[in-house]
Amino acid sequence: MTRVIKVGGRPQMDAALPGAIAAAYAASPGSLVVVHGGGDEVGTLQRLYGIEARFHGGRRVTSSLDLEIIRMALSGSANKRLVSALNDCGVMALGLSGEDAGLLTATPLDADRYGYVGTPTAVNVSLLRHLLAGDVLPVISPVSRHSEAGGGEPSMLNVNGDDAAAAIASALDADELLLVSDVAGVLVDGDAVDELDADAAHQLIADGTAAGGMGAKLQAAIAALAGGVGRVRISDIAAIESLDRGTVLTRAGSVCA
Repeated sequence: MTRVIKVGGRPQMDAALPGAIAAAYAASPGSLVVVHGGGDEVGTLQRLYGIEARFHGGRRVTSSLDLEIIRMALSGSANKRLVSALNDCGVMALGLSGEDAGLLTATPLDADRYGYVGTPTAVNVSLLRHLLAGDVLPVISPVSRHSEAGGGEPSMLNVNGDDAAAAIASALDADELLLVSDVAGVLVDGDAVDELDADAAHQLIADGTAAGGMGAKLQAAIAALAGGVGRVRISDIAAIESLDRGTVLTRAGSVCA
């Protein structure tokens, strides 16, 4: 069972995370990929530089200076801290970014609205399969190569971690994509729902029930399902080991009555 687990910034601060990932790795070595975010850490560095973070639809508006901060925070400290913690748990974890060996290539999403934010267009899946065949756990920062860089433009783009995880899961034909957040699932009227199909997810985005980061997660989940991923879940750290926990996303019209 090939799984891609994307871990948001806040769950990365939870002391239970490395052990949960290590248990999942031990249960099925050679079949797990971890993608991480780190928005809070990026925000902290931005404030140190006197920059105010801006978001649109759950995605960080990114200037050329922001790109360097994001690279430092995600591909640097956040990635290596998680890799080190996993190594301490006996996991053969290897830290990478989308820039390494062209692991992730992206094109600008909407330069006028988002700046240097990209959407994934290609995954070096042969590299991932090579690492998995050696029982290595890839731990991936979503900073990606800019497919159209030139003329003084930056060589990388800021890619939302959920989008990167969805692209990687699709490229690997993964059985599951798990988006780990700090809530037990997608909340509707304060309660986590067990299951959503793509149509219902679109409606939650449209009516504002799923806003900001959760809206971006649902969009990534829908993209992953369209890309052939077996199933997508949104939940908390406990869902890494508990395979029935959280909100399961299904293709349009497939939720049972």
